[in-house]
Amino acid sequence: MIFTPAFAQSAAAAPAAGGGTMFLLLQFLLIGIIFWFFLIRPQQRRAKEHRALIDSVKKGDTVITAGGIYGKVSKVETNVVEIEIASGVKVKVVKGTLTDVQPLGGGKAAND
Repeated sequence: MIFTPAFAQSAAAAPAAGGGTMFLLLQFLLIGIIFWFFLIRPQQRRAKEHRALIDSVKKGDTVITAGGIYGKVSKVETNVVEIEIASGVKVKVVKGTLTDVQPLGGGKAAND
């Protein structure tokens, strides 16, 4: 005989259905906690830091916009910043489009 007969498992040996549901819920909860710690929380922290950076813009700072415009701040209003991108050329941009702000005086040169 090539095949062996298969026997059904008795009802007494079957696992309890409640334990499987609880384990499944704990897995979903664990995955949710992992997502919160590794994805959501760091993103919220970066957004908060970026908002603080944008709100601290003042005259004389060097900024970069989302469109890639690089210039020096000449005037700051509530939601608008005036940027001098060339000698005598000034552009008004919304503060929300600023991606990077370097304080007046900037950082140390790379070759120093």
